[in-house]
Amino acid sequence: MREGIVRIVGVQPDMTVVAQASDGEQAVEQFLRVRPDVTLMDLEMPTMRGVQAIHAIRRHDPDARIVVLTMYHGDEDIYRAVAAGAVGYLLKDTLPDDLIRVIRDVHAGRRVIPPEIAAALEQRASQPTLTVREFQVLELLATGKRNKEIAASLGITADTASAHVKSIFQKFSVHDRTAALAEALRRGIIHIR
Repeated sequence: MREGIVRIVGVQPDMTVVAQASDGEQAVEQFLRVRPDVTLMDLEMPTMRGVQAIHAIRRHDPDARIVVLTMYHGDEDIYRAVAAGAVGYLLKDTLPDDLIRVIRDVHAGRRVIPPEIAAALEQRASQPTLTVREFQVLELLATGKRNKEIAASLGITADTASAHVKSIFQKFSVHDRTAALAEALRRGIIHIR
């Protein structure tokens, strides 16, 4: 995928690919080394996920122009990337002409969030969000842990773990663990690796 993007960008008379990275730590290192005008960032990378890399880059350069180019389209993925400082968000199936247009728009200082991505962000804003503890419980649910195991992992009582699970069910409008995990995956709150 990266090689294809390099080719698409490389044939543009007004663009030059100045660096590439195969993981999140390299992305931050390369950014600091060459300070590109626009950075394309994937969300799922080894060593450091894309959102963490965006945070790290923006700590060094609050004006960094970062466009997320990913296959993740869940509302939580989008929210986290934009909250971290991404000024554009595209899916990997974006047409080459659209990718080039977005790079130019971001270089010119504009934010570029396609309508379907903006709609997902709007939908997320209307849904109840999980607390930090509920998110921890959800991650443990995803590993197959039962309430007692969740309680032991988090240092809470089994009743408290059960209350968090019930709250997650209520916020997701579901009635069981399988449906809760399916909703969390659909929304990009958790990912299976």
